[in-house]
Amino acid sequence: MPSPNRGGRAIQTNVEDLVTTRLVLHPMTIDEAQQVLAQMPDADARWAPGYPADGERNAALRYLTTCEEIGDPRPFGTYEIRRREDGQAIGGLGFHGAADERGVVTIGYGLIPSVRGMGYATEALRELLRFAAAHGVTAVEGDTTHDNLGSQRVMEAVGMRLVEENEKLRFYRWNRNDT
Repeated sequence: MPSPNRGGRAIQTNVEDLVTTRLVLHPMTIDEAQQVLAQMPDADARWAPGYPADGERNAALRYLTTCEEIGDPRPFGTYEIRRREDGQAIGGLGFHGAADERGVVTIGYGLIPSVRGMGYATEALRELLRFAAAHGVTAVEGDTTHDNLGSQRVMEAVGMRLVEENEKLRFYRWNRNDT
C-alpha cells in the first residue's frame, strides 16, 4: 500500500525481492539507503566486509535524491545484491530512474572486490534485464570505463552490445526485441 513521503507524494512499498539461483536483489528502502549512505547498518542488516563501497553509496544518494524530488521510483529504483546462502549484501545494482518516453532505462551495478569474478554481477544483471522487459522497458543502457574489462564482459555476457565510446567511457545497450 502506498504511503506518503516527506514531499507528500505516494511511494510504493510493495515491491518484492527478485530472486535468482544464488542471489536476492532486494529493492532498497529509504531507511536502508540512509544507512548505506551513512555507512551505519541497523541491527538487522547483514553486510559483507567491504560493503557498502563508493558505488553503493552513490546509488543510495541518487535514490534518496529522486525520492525527495519526485517520489519513490520503485520498481525502477536501487537494489541491494545479497547472497542467498548467507543473506549478506555484496553489492548493488539498479536503475537511474524510470523509463523515458521511448521506454529506455539506464542501469548501474557494482560488487565489493572480494566477490568479483564469481559470476554474481552477470546473474544479477541478467535478472534485472528480465525484470525490466517484464515491466515494458524496450531498451537498457549502461556504460563503463575503458579499463573496466570485468564490467564490459558482464554487459556482453547478458547480451548488451557496445554502441558507442568516447575518450572516457564505453556505452552498451540491450534491446528487448533482440532477445
